[in-house]
Amino acid sequence: MAADWNARQYLKFEDERTRPSRDLLAQVPLPDAGFVVDLGCGPGNSTQLLAERFPGAEVLGLDTSPDMLAAARARLPNARFEAGDASTFTLDKPADLIFANAVLQWVPDHATLLPRLMTLLAPGGVLAVQMPDNLDEPSHVAMRESAMSGPWADKLSEASRARAVLPEPGGYYDMLAPHAARVDIWHTIYNHPLDGVSAIVEWLKSTGLRPFLDPLEGDERAEFLEDYAARLSDCYRPRVDGKVLLAFPRLFLLAVKK
Repeated sequence: MAADWNARQYLKFEDERTRPSRDLLAQVPLPDAGFVVDLGCGPGNSTQLLAERFPGAEVLGLDTSPDMLAAARARLPNARFEAGDASTFTLDKPADLIFANAVLQWVPDHATLLPRLMTLLAPGGVLAVQMPDNLDEPSHVAMRESAMSGPWADKLSEASRARAVLPEPGGYYDMLAPHAARVDIWHTIYNHPLDGVSAIVEWLKSTGLRPFLDPLEGDERAEFLEDYAARLSDCYRPRVDGKVLLAFPRLFLLAVKK
């Protein structure tokens, strides 16, 4: 059984993590909404944006992590939060908006998943998705190199498969267009100034590094992180003020149901 997500660790970089949610929500073409679903709601930072944008809406947050759901409920006691998996959840009525920020990259078979999500929308409803598209960035290449190079290689042989490379934009267009009156797809590359390589490691401990860290314990985990940080130091040089820039490409999808 995989270790639970850690809401406190995740929120160490709340401002940076919430910015893509704001950018995605800004493009949602709904003047109002009655029922909004935050799929993969995490600790509720994205759910809060939805509640503020649509103050009259029923807001439902779904996540697989008990720790994330507990943090979300504490943050937004007036919203409804439930355990739910993106691949299998159902709704008792159609949603006006399904908002999936930084969650679907962990879910396989998007060719089946995205059309299924579109069926859960009301006519004119919106599917809004943001996913990290950073597996080729040095931050993630170094994870795989560290995993293959140390005494932990056997334990981590499957870690790199936790996330698959995302399809090209054209592939996503073909998945969504038959079900949508409008499809919008774009990439944004964020360049986050962080306080050194150690901050990159802290950022990724709660997300991309989890499949690599969960199988390890104690000294072995510490040694893996030391190896990983050394590789990062070769790729992320300090800028004039001592900070490093973490380039973070993200893919955005927006589809309006016919």
